[in-house]
Amino acid sequence: MQQARRIAIDGPAGSGKSTIGEELARRLGYLYIDTGAMYRALTWLALKEGVDITDAAAMEELARHAEIVISRPRIDDGRQYTVTVHGQDVTWDIRSAAVTNAVSVASSHKGVRAIIIGQQRAMAQRNGVVMVGRDIGSVVLPDAELKIFLTASLEERARRRYAELLERYGTGNPALLSMETVLEDIRRRDYIDRDNLRQTEDAIVVTTDHLGIPQVLEVILHHLESST
Repeated sequence: MQQARRIAIDGPAGSGKSTIGEELARRLGYLYIDTGAMYRALTWLALKEGVDITDAAAMEELARHAEIVISRPRIDDGRQYTVTVHGQDVTWDIRSAAVTNAVSVASSHKGVRAIIIGQQRAMAQRNGVVMVGRDIGSVVLPDAELKIFLTASLEERARRRYAELLERYGTGNPALLSMETVLEDIRRRDYIDRDNLRQTEDAIVVTTDHLGIPQVLEVILHHLESST
C-alpha cells in the first residue's frame, strides 16, 4: 500500500492542529493547508469591504468572487504559509482580533462553506497534502487515507493560545489579550463551531494535554507507517 497522500487533521480551536499540521507536512514534503485561514481571509475581506457577516446571501456572493490563495511561505518572518486575497498578502492581517471575533459567524453560512469546501477539495488534488480544520475528515476529504482528530481540555487550549499571543506581542502590548479573555473566546468558538466540528469513526484520536509536539508527531507518524 502506498503512503497516504491526503492527511486530514481535525480538532477544536487551540488543540495544536496548526503546529502539528505544518511540521508533519514539512517532514513529509507535503503542502500544508490551514483551511481556517481561508475562512479568516474571507472574513477579513468582508470587514474590509463592509459586508454584513450575518447576511448569508451577501457572504456567499463575496465568497464566490473572492480570490483566496494559500501557498508556501514567501517571506521568512515566522509564517507557516502565505495567504493572499486578490493578490494582496494578508497572512498576518487575518490573525487580528477583529477577524478572530468575526470568523465563526462569517463561516457559519452553509452556502459560504459549500463554496470554500469546493476550493479546498480542488487544492487537495495536488500531490501530498496535510489539511487541517474542523470537518476535513468528515466533509472536505471523507476519503482521506489518514484522519487524525486532535483534542485537549479547554484550559490547556487557552493556555497554548495565550502563550502564542504572548510570544507574538510581548508583555505590556495593548494587543495582548488577557488569559481570561482568551479562555472565554475559545469557549465561545467551541459553542459556535459545535455543528461543524466532527469526529469520524475512522479517525485516530490524540489527546494532547500532556504531550509535546515531538510526541504527537511520533504518534501520527507511527500510524502513517502502519497504514503503508
